[in-house]
Amino acid sequence: MLAFLLFAWAAGDLERARDRQDKATLERAASELAAIAAKQPNDATSHYRVAVAQSYLSEIAMEQRDKVQAKNAAEVGMKAAERAVALSPSVSEHHRVLGTLCGQVIPANVMAGLKYGRCAQESINKAIELDGRSAIAYVSRGVGNYYLPPMFGGGPEVAIRDFQKAIQTNPKLAEAHLWLGIALRKANRNEEAQRAIAKSLELNPDRVWAKQQLDKTPAK
Repeated sequence: MLAFLLFAWAAGDLERARDRQDKATLERAASELAAIAAKQPNDATSHYRVAVAQSYLSEIAMEQRDKVQAKNAAEVGMKAAERAVALSPSVSEHHRVLGTLCGQVIPANVMAGLKYGRCAQESINKAIELDGRSAIAYVSRGVGNYYLPPMFGGGPEVAIRDFQKAIQTNPKLAEAHLWLGIALRKANRNEEAQRAIAKSLELNPDRVWAKQQLDKTPAK
């Protein structure tokens, strides 16, 4: 039964639930995957999948402005990601999801910025060092730079370069186009922002948050 659950949740269900903002499904997935990881404490992949489920749960909680759940999910996910990294430190994606989770705590709790900011930056940079062709790692770095104030080396223009690098690496990655649009909007480049978000929806029509972002983006 546990092996079946592991296979089922690895088949794209987590991402589809994220796209639909389906908290209930992600909560169930996170619980079931945590049960699997508990029975396989030395299996890095099991812990990684728990981390991904919690990261998606944190993501949609922030989209729905539930900062408490966003913070709690990210902190639970970090523990799983740290275990995955400890077990398989040469896997880029393990570092990437750890850095993403560390970064997800910060918008939910700005006071945690000093504690988790370094984890986010160092983990994602390590992911890129291990795999310079990981488009999603550049997206994760871009999201971090989007939220990082310009005085600390971040800001929308820095983030835009990361998202453009992600698109150059994988033109079909919907998340890269979505976040490029969000960063362009913050930089007051609204027409470009609309085109980028529309491209994201063309690639992934089910992403509820992308539809919401397109609706709130001015035409000019």
